[in-house]
Amino acid sequence: MRAAREPDIRASFVNCSRGEAKRLGVPRDLDERPWGDLDFLGWRDPGAPDRRYLVAERDDRLVGIVLRIPSQPRVARNHTMCSVCLTTHPGDGVTLMAARRTGKAGREGNTVGAYMCTDLACSLYVRGKKIPASGGRLQESLSVEEQIARTRANLFAFLDKLDG
Repeated sequence: MRAAREPDIRASFVNCSRGEAKRLGVPRDLDERPWGDLDFLGWRDPGAPDRRYLVAERDDRLVGIVLRIPSQPRVARNHTMCSVCLTTHPGDGVTLMAARRTGKAGREGNTVGAYMCTDLACSLYVRGKKIPASGGRLQESLSVEEQIARTRANLFAFLDKLDG
């Protein structure tokens, strides 16, 4: 992913209003992010612990989404594998996250959910730059590049489900 600036990030959100995008907390450490190792930028809103944000580059443009963790977080007790990067985590390392759909469906309250790494560090797990607490990456015959491509495909498939 190419380095992104705050105004570009705010303008990228597709499943919230412009006002909501203007108010959301963008990370202050954008210059320090390992952009070359990121398939998407993901972060938790420190002011709203039930919210996460994800911004991906797709077709030469940024696409941002707001994710919410349900008020009764559905921690993946039996489902400890992230559906995006296929990393396994113990305890609350994988959480069900819901994104409001775009358009009319989203205005009617429809959402799409996926079990994802709670810290949204999928890109770093796939590349071996971050190691899960005591879960892990499965031994695979795919190369790291093929695993990265699969991660991106899984992410884009999730983003495609948001189109209302």
